[in-house]
Parts: sequence; structure tokens; C-alpha cells
Amino acid sequence: MSIKSPFPTLSSGNIYLTEGGSETEIMYRHGFELPEFTMFPLLKNPKAVPAMRRMFTEQLDVAAEFGLSFMLSGLDYRASPDWGSKLGYSARSLADANISAIEFLRDIAKEYKEQIPNLFIGGILGPRGDAYSLNKEITAESAEDYHSVQLETLKVANVDFVSAMTFNNVPESIGAARAAAKIGLPLSVSLTIDSTYRLKSGPSLGEAIIDIDDQCGSHAPDFYLLNCSHPLEYEPAIENKDWIKRLRGVRPNASKMDKIALCKLGHIEDGNPVELGSQVRSLSDRYPHMDIFGGCCGTGHNHLREIARALRSIS
Repeated sequence: MSIKSPFPTLSSGNIYLTEGGSETEIMYRHGFELPEFTMFPLLKNPKAVPAMRRMFTEQLDVAAEFGLSFMLSGLDYRASPDWGSKLGYSARSLADANISAIEFLRDIAKEYKEQIPNLFIGGILGPRGDAYSLNKEITAESAEDYHSVQLETLKVANVDFVSAMTFNNVPESIGAARAAAKIGLPLSVSLTIDSTYRLKSGPSLGEAIIDIDDQCGSHAPDFYLLNCSHPLEYEPAIENKDWIKRLRGVRPNASKMDKIALCKLGHIEDGNPVELGSQVRSLSDRYPHMDIFGGCCGTGHNHLREIARALRSIS
């Protein structure tokens, strides 16, 4: 087993922001199409590159303004074999795309070396299938094999962390965690729940976290997050029980609308950024161990600013 580079522990005393909903922002605020909902091909588009740079810069500016740390990722959510194949990428060209995505983020981050307390560059594992559908066939073993491909490339790219984002079932989470542990990369599993306040595969948030940890043993994720769920969806799932200590934060959607309904709109819904910031602050007050906050679908630098403002209690 490779030795993992540890991600900062809860005792570090920092608050970390993440990026917002990169895909929805680049599509609806900047007007670029994303075949198969993939960001990384835009690195070859000379018109899209400045827009992406501006998007991430505006978000990093928020962290610098409020003195917060930052976990920067956001281009490789679907840079895995099945999705790459749909776009005509070979194994080699897909690996090159993953590395280019990390290099792009690292280049942007250089300007903030002296402005942001801790700035980490990470990769994203998206689910093998659609995050809003249920992959009934996936097993922990097949997920480990599948996600190992992208994880090996991210190891070569020397990322600081990896986030498995928008996972909705236990077996795939277990497989990703085992693969990351064996390859030697810090991994968080970010689960998503729907309007039933549960994962689409059935378990509650607490049940899923406990099950993944139990089945992974020493290969368990470094920590958990929750993303692509508005506070209206995730608040009923939050419980003051032992498992909550494994949840380090949330990356909520901007809008209260159901996810599937949002996907069919054809435009972005900003929701209420000030209210969202207040809701995130409320969660932080109740669970002060949580230290990672950002955004998902529909969110951008305006939402991150209100979240940062609320967390810092600056009016």
C-alpha cells in the first residue's frame, strides 16, 4: 500500500471553502455547452479557458477576502473511463486530460499563494453512472477497479486530495475508498440525498456513513461531505449522533427545487444566497467540528461570499 499524504485534520482550526457548481455556472452564466456534462474538454476551447479562469478566480477572491482556506477542484467530475469513452477519449488522452485539468487549477492557484492561508488542489471522482439514477449492478469490487484508473492518474498529478462527489450508494463509495487507500490518496466521500431525505439507494445519511466505515475498515474515507442537496433536503437527515463527527461539511445546491426539476429548466436558479449563507452558518453553529463549506448546482462566487460572510459573522 502507498503511504497517504494526510489532509489536515479537524484540529487544524481552519475553515475551508470549495468551489461552487462549476458545470452549471459555465453552462448557464458563461454559455458553453458541456457534452455529457463534462468540463475538461473545455480546456481545448480558447474561448472557454478565460471564462473558467475568471470563474475560479472570483471564487478564490472570496477566500482571500475573508481569510479562509480553499480546496480547489472542479474540472474532472466525469474524467473517468466510461464518460471519457463516450466523448471519444482513449485511455492515454483521458489521462492527459486529467493531468491538464490539475495543472490548470494549480496555475490559477499560484497567484493566491500569499493571500489564502491553505490552498489545496484536488481531483474529483464522479459516480460511474448518473448521480440521479440508481446503479443497481455496481459492486464494491467493480467500483474499486473502475475508479482506480482515474485515481492512479491523479496520483501522478500529485493532487493534495480527491473528492468522490455526488455518490448515492454504499457499494460504489466503498470501492472508491478502498482504491484511494491502496493508491495512497486522501479521499472524502461526498454523498447526496433527495427529497426523501435519504440516499436514492435507500439508506439514511447516517446509515450510509456507518455502513461504509464498517465495510471499509482501515480503508475508510478520510471524511465525508454532503453535496447537491439543498438544506431543505439535508437538514432532516442531520442527527446529533456519533456518525455526525465523520461529516466535515456541506456543498448545497442554490435552489430549493427538486434536482430533476432543476435539470429540466434549461437555465440556472440562484435561489437566495443570503438565506443559504445563514443556513450554512446555522449548521456550523450546531456542529462546530464542520470546517468545509462550498456549493454545488447553481452556486457561484456570490453564494460563496454569503456563506463566507455568515461564517465570519461579517455584515
